[in-house]
Amino acid sequence: MDIDLNLLKEFEKYIDTNHPENGKVPIKILGFGEISLVFEIVGDSKQIAYKRIPIFDNVAQVKRHIWAYNEYNRILKEEVGLILPNYGCAWFRDERGKIQFYCVQEKINPESVGNKIIHELTDEEIKTLVLLALREMKKVWTYSKKNDKIDLGLDGQISNFSVIGYEPENPKITNSTKLRYLDTSTPMFKIHGMEAMEAVLFLKSAPSFLRWLLKAAFLEDTVNRYYDWRRVSIDLIANFFKEQRADMIKPLIQLTNSFFTEEASEFEIEKISLKEVQDYYKSDRDMWVIFQKVRKFDRFLKTKVFKKQYDFYLPPDIER
Repeated sequence: MDIDLNLLKEFEKYIDTNHPENGKVPIKILGFGEISLVFEIVGDSKQIAYKRIPIFDNVAQVKRHIWAYNEYNRILKEEVGLILPNYGCAWFRDERGKIQFYCVQEKINPESVGNKIIHELTDEEIKTLVLLALREMKKVWTYSKKNDKIDLGLDGQISNFSVIGYEPENPKITNSTKLRYLDTSTPMFKIHGMEAMEAVLFLKSAPSFLRWLLKAAFLEDTVNRYYDWRRVSIDLIANFFKEQRADMIKPLIQLTNSFFTEEASEFEIEKISLKEVQDYYKSDRDMWVIFQKVRKFDRFLKTKVFKKQYDFYLPPDIER
C-alpha cells in the first residue's frame, strides 16, 4: 500500500495520547483496541486506516512481527479463502529513537461493520449475519484440522466482520451476503505448536509491575482461547451483551449449537449453555474494567508524577 511515512513521522512528533484528536496532524478515530488506536488521517485521499502498535523494542522484534503479519494475511486469504482488506505495515524510529509501528488497511465503510449493523437489522437478519460469520470461521478451523504443521487462531467477534456491498439506507442481510474479515493485525498462528508472533509483547501496555503476573496467570490462556472454536464462538455471542443486544443471546446460542450439529458435526463441539456465556462475559468484563483502571493509574504516574510520555491510547469508558 502507498503509505506516507513522513506524514506518520509528523503525526508521532506531535502525538497526544490523552487526547488523540488534538495533535497537530488531524485524525478521525475509527476504533480502539486493547493496546492500539485505529484512525484515519483527515484530508488523506488514500483511504487508509492506521493501527498504531507501540510495543517493539528492537528491529528483530519488528522483523518477526512483519513476517508473521504478512504470512497470517497470506494464509487467511490464499489458503483459507477469507476475504480481507488490502493491507500493509510501516515502521520507523521517532525523534527519541523509539520504534513506532503501524499496521495499515484499506479503509472500510464503518457503517458496514458488524457491531454497527446489528442495530439496523431485524432479529432474523442478525441471526443470518452470525451464521455467515460461523461459516467463515469454519474455513479457518477446517484448514487447521487438515494441516499437520500450522494451527490458525481467529478473533470472531462480530465487530471483526464487515458486509461487502452494504447499503446503510437499505440495510439487508441474506444467505448470499459476503463478509470481509478485518482483524488481521495480531497474527495468530502456530507452526508445530510454536507461536509465530511474540505474544508477550502485547503485555507492554500493562504497567511494568503487573506484567510478570499477567504473563504467568493469563497470557497463555488468553492467547490459546483464539485457537479454540468453541471459546471463540462463546466470545462472539457474549459480545452481544456489550453491544447492548442482550435480547439476542439466547437465539444466538441456539443458532450456534444448531450450526455445530448440522454444518460442523465433524468437529464434535459440545453445546454452549447460557450460563457459560453469562459467566464468560462477566469474567471478561470485570477483568477489562480492572485492567483499564490500573492502566489509567499507570498513565497518571508516568505523565503527572514522572513527567514522561505515555505511549498508549486508552479507550473511553464503554457501557457494558
